[in-house]
Amino acid sequence: MTRDGDEALRYKADPAAAQMLREVAVEDAVGLVLAHDLTQILPGEFKGRLFKKGHVVRAEDIPALLSIGKEHIYTLELGAGYMHEDDAAKAMATAVAGSGVELTEPHEGKVTLKAAIHGLAQIDRSFVDEVNAIEQIALSTIRSNTVVQPRKSLVGTRVIPLVIAQSRIAEVQRLAAAYRDGHGGAAPVEVKPFRKLRVGVVTTGSEVFKGRIQDKFGPAVRAKVEALGSEVVEQRFTPDESETIVAEIRAFLQRGVDLILVTGGMSVDPDDRTPGAIRMSGADIVSYGTPMLPGSMLMMAYHGDTPIMGLPGCVMHDPYTSFDELLPRICAGERISRRDIVELGYGGLLG
Repeated sequence: MTRDGDEALRYKADPAAAQMLREVAVEDAVGLVLAHDLTQILPGEFKGRLFKKGHVVRAEDIPALLSIGKEHIYTLELGAGYMHEDDAAKAMATAVAGSGVELTEPHEGKVTLKAAIHGLAQIDRSFVDEVNAIEQIALSTIRSNTVVQPRKSLVGTRVIPLVIAQSRIAEVQRLAAAYRDGHGGAAPVEVKPFRKLRVGVVTTGSEVFKGRIQDKFGPAVRAKVEALGSEVVEQRFTPDESETIVAEIRAFLQRGVDLILVTGGMSVDPDDRTPGAIRMSGADIVSYGTPMLPGSMLMMAYHGDTPIMGLPGCVMHDPYTSFDELLPRICAGERISRRDIVELGYGGLLG
């Protein structure tokens, strides 16, 4: 099996490109140079490059070529105004890549953008859609706001045919340049580093405060905070009393922490005082509730520049909630808006 498919179909829309290729029977190809990588696929065993672009065909290569269904190969004489798929993929990757991103070398006509750091992937969806609307261009990405480790693949770039008009690649480059101009120099694909935040935790609930049950919120929240390179500087416990909760929030504000997490007491039960206490602390409420499940009862607020989050009980036991969606963005320095909350609904039904 090969990756080529029907070459006639690939070049039907561009006769000039088709004329740059010369088809040669494999048995007559000894001494000729391959115009592109050739891939071998052994289902369940192997998929990868069998021969690299530029390889000079030898007599001993013929059985291997026939084994992947190649009875003919192509040699290439690139015409004016056209680019080889490797050069096109690299040009696109270079155009869209920004800070925190590194590029691979072309492989089988593709270039991959990878994370250079541990951080938050930022990929503009509207830009990606605009690029993919250009015929014969493929820009495939992970979702924006994904937490990534170094070497994580972010974006793959390639073109569909073996050669492509330079004008189409120039259009991608123009769109990328316009994006940077309109976004203060930021690129369409970046990885934002996480800041090390000092986090204060206020755990509410008379049952925990009075020792009737063991606190489960603290360890769960601490693990999520530390996974992003931040630290919980202190956890304080309060009964279900609004004035006490407010006092602990204000104590953390005076201490100058970077983020305050108030755990528990987020339901509509009359004994749950957290939402009202966050309001009483003087915070501006972005949203009480999110269109994401689990995590619909989360509150997002700010006291000046300090984010304050009211966390529902699901954070203790569900692996991924609205808290896991928003916390990395806060750690990356973003200020959460009402619009950010609204957009959690699409794709937000997790279980």
